Amino acid sequence: MLYKDFQGIRLSALGMGAMRLPTVDGRPASAIDEKKTEEMVAYAMEQGINYYDTAYGYHDGKSEIVMGKVLAKYPRDRFYLADKFPGYDLSNMNKVEEIFEEQLKKTGMEYFDFYLFHNVCEMNIEQYLDEKYGIYDYLIKQKKNGRIKHLGFSAHGRVDIMRKFLEKYGTEMEFCQIQLNYLDWKLQEADKKVELLKEYHIPVWVMEPLRGGKLASVADEFEQKMKEFRPDEGIPAWGFRFLQTIPTVTVTLSGMSDMEQLKENIATFAENKPLKADEMKVIEEITESMLDILPCTSCRYCTAHCPQHLDIPNLLFMYNELKFNNGFITQMGVGAMKEEERPHACIGCRSCEAVCPQQIKISEVMSDFVTRMNQPASW
Repeated sequence: MLYKDFQGIRLSALGMGAMRLPTVDGRPASAIDEKKTEEMVAYAMEQGINYYDTAYGYHDGKSEIVMGKVLAKYPRDRFYLADKFPGYDLSNMNKVEEIFEEQLKKTGMEYFDFYLFHNVCEMNIEQYLDEKYGIYDYLIKQKKNGRIKHLGFSAHGRVDIMRKFLEKYGTEMEFCQIQLNYLDWKLQEADKKVELLKEYHIPVWVMEPLRGGKLASVADEFEQKMKEFRPDEGIPAWGFRFLQTIPTVTVTLSGMSDMEQLKENIATFAENKPLKADEMKVIEEITESMLDILPCTSCRYCTAHCPQHLDIPNLLFMYNELKFNNGFITQMGVGAMKEEERPHACIGCRSCEAVCPQQIKISEVMSDFVTRMNQPASW
């Protein structure tokens, strides 16, 4: 197992995420198969994984309980446990003390090694920054009391949202967890997020390294190319090797659902084999084939000519994500906007199109955006 240094402690480069634990006979998320989970954790421990990540809402609230029960079988200094404050639900904002105490009780722990502001994004940034809720003050107090060893945050929001959070709390943030994989390097501007965190000297924790399994397989033509370069490695390994090319990545979390996935990932993290330049070209080809991204460069000529004063580059950015994955990230982003800022506010006047250097049919995009937003979510 590869290890990374973090403030004098050795963290396994591969962490076990507890969002997709095995369930009993394919039953709902709350029906975690405790026996299989226990077997997986035992194997993970044996192979050197020492970082385990859970959260308040995972498996309908059962993940914390099961992981706490399973980890209780090991000495407390054998593992590092991460949990999160569930700010993705705005009704939780005034319950930080109540929820934190509940989480310690559910996991059976006296402290959390790592604790995060969960899912900083457009929907909750103002609430996270609002001192009346006392979230930051309470968590800092718990850190001083030793009940939180390391404090950080996870983010699904845009780069500017992350910057806003860091401008207020950046001096106290020790790590940040972002969605990072070779598909989202450009689609979600993960490259810019990595650079932003570098400005603040904050190491990167990775979630969704394989984009929820979407990068576990590729088209036959690309699989053949990959095999020519690395005949002994599977397709998922390429996703992890991509992350090994990024120096600031410390822990890569994988939500493994069965023993086979766990064993494959552990084998990959037995050694550091970052992608070389010619291999990165293959990754770029795969990304281009999977994405049909609108070529907006954020020149903002369009915004100067929009009678509705829409932030068109931002809307096009969210549309790219929605078109690819019908994802909750776009749903949250649009949900946080005022009515007059949303795509349906476009009146189809085409003034923006007349000055767009990329010749994007913006009015048609906005119409399609509205249609897609009204369709049932697929996540």
